[in-house]
Amino acid sequence: MKRVLTVVLICLSSHVLAQQSAAPVSSIRVTGDSIVTAKPDRVQIDIGVVTRAPQSLAAASQNASRLNAVLASLRKAVSPDTDIRTISYSLSPDYQYHPNGGEPTLLGYTATNVVRITLDELPKIGTVIDAATQAGANRVQDIQFTLHDSQAVRAQALREAAITARGEADTLAAALGLKVVRILSVEETTQGIMPVRNAMLVMAEARAPTPIQPGTIDVNANVTLTVEVAPAAR
Repeated sequence: MKRVLTVVLICLSSHVLAQQSAAPVSSIRVTGDSIVTAKPDRVQIDIGVVTRAPQSLAAASQNASRLNAVLASLRKAVSPDTDIRTISYSLSPDYQYHPNGGEPTLLGYTATNVVRITLDELPKIGTVIDAATQAGANRVQDIQFTLHDSQAVRAQALREAAITARGEADTLAAALGLKVVRILSVEETTQGIMPVRNAMLVMAEARAPTPIQPGTIDVNANVTLTVEVAPAAR
């Protein structure tokens, strides 16, 4: 029993000595922000065909015929390697609901087929939209401007935020008569690159050239540093 107590006391003494030998670390915490503005170099255009008919088969058939014409026109307007893919398709009944209740009246069916064109040639945006609408598309559902290489812009924003944070740490430490000894921790956050969006409805009868302005994209980064500081040498 005495041996057990002796071992416990030795362990407790060692723990106390370890706590006493570990000097407290003085630190400060600073944050650096950065916003990098970039011009978009890629666009995603969602173009669709909407058809209505009394029977579902007729609505679907008319939609397929018009969409095939739209796709043929699009492929002539863009380079062969342009990505064109279907993103949504629906065939749904249309009902008229009566104010006094009762069974709704079936009016017909609506077929909607939307394709997405990913285009790296921004000057061709208006040409692509016009080619599609003239071939039978009657919906431009969404236009998103984004970046082909978003990681490069994100890295630049993080780099600038980190430099700003380190500068803030040095300035604050110097103002307090201290110096930065080492970096204890780094925390970073980058907001997801939000595409610049435009939504519009284009009717097939439109013949005027379609002007589109892409604008710019802002990428925000935030870096928080915790640094150890010590008295500056005098």
